[in-house]
Amino acid sequence: MNSKKQNKEATPEFLHITENRKARFNYHIIEKYEAGLVLTGNEIKSIRDGGISIDEAYVRPQQEEIYLLGAHIRAYKFCTDKEYNPTRPRKLLLNRSEINKLQGRVEAKGMTIVPLRVYVNKRGKAKIEIALAKGKDSPDKRKDIVSREKKREAERAMKR
Repeated sequence: MNSKKQNKEATPEFLHITENRKARFNYHIIEKYEAGLVLTGNEIKSIRDGGISIDEAYVRPQQEEIYLLGAHIRAYKFCTDKEYNPTRPRKLLLNRSEINKLQGRVEAKGMTIVPLRVYVNKRGKAKIEIALAKGKDSPDKRKDIVSREKKREAERAMKR
């Protein structure tokens, strides 16, 4: 008998790195996609250490490709590259049909593509979850704030 049984529940599906919390507040999320990132070796090492920020990042289709712009990946601590650009555009890896669909919806309906979260999967590959989204108006944001406050008050009342 094998004494080293692997417990599938003990191994997580992915390692959560960062999340864009403002995206859910500022946009109505319509459809989500998972995309790979084209990175250098030092960038993936920095991401695994938690050195990425997507708070001010956005996604744009350019020339039949999708790019992540404005994401900040800090330089890896052991990197010797003097000309490293932490905010360079990074290509996203999606199927051609997904790229065409996203590009068409962004151009036609005035929607946008926002990054939601970055994680590393079981195989060690960095993935980004992006979403097709539509901007919220101020009244929608106020409704979200009010509903969140009511939910918190109800949870406090339940604890007492």
